[in-house]
Amino acid sequence: MTSRRFFLLDRCAELLFIAAFASIVATGCHPANSARGVADRFVDQYYVAIDLKAAEPFCTGLALDKLHHEIQMIGGQKIDANTHKPTVHYKLTAERDATDHVEFLFRATIDVPDGGAFNRNLLITARKTADTWKVSNFDDYE
Repeated sequence: MTSRRFFLLDRCAELLFIAAFASIVATGCHPANSARGVADRFVDQYYVAIDLKAAEPFCTGLALDKLHHEIQMIGGQKIDANTHKPTVHYKLTAERDATDHVEFLFRATIDVPDGGAFNRNLLITARKTADTWKVSNFDDYE
């Protein structure tokens, strides 16, 4: 029984490494200071890692207000290594350029341990202020 437990722990660590590596490679394809780059980094921190503080530097305006409101609502609740986090995979399904912003629509598949999987649409708006791209709004829906 013990050897099976170690095998499962090793397998989980291996899959976690592969997922992290794939995330890094996927976001590495877009420059950090681009609309797509900032959208990917925001989605990685906010939806995949569930790290609101890490998502903060990528936000401005309404997105930053939403983030601060969520941080206030969850209070001191921490998400750490002991938290059973869902596995989130996402892909770009649409992109719309406007004169002052770019909207990205991602399709996310969220797999909850012992809870099944479901899909959500992630709508991310990026806006360039001065020379820096930031997420100015975000929403998710079925």
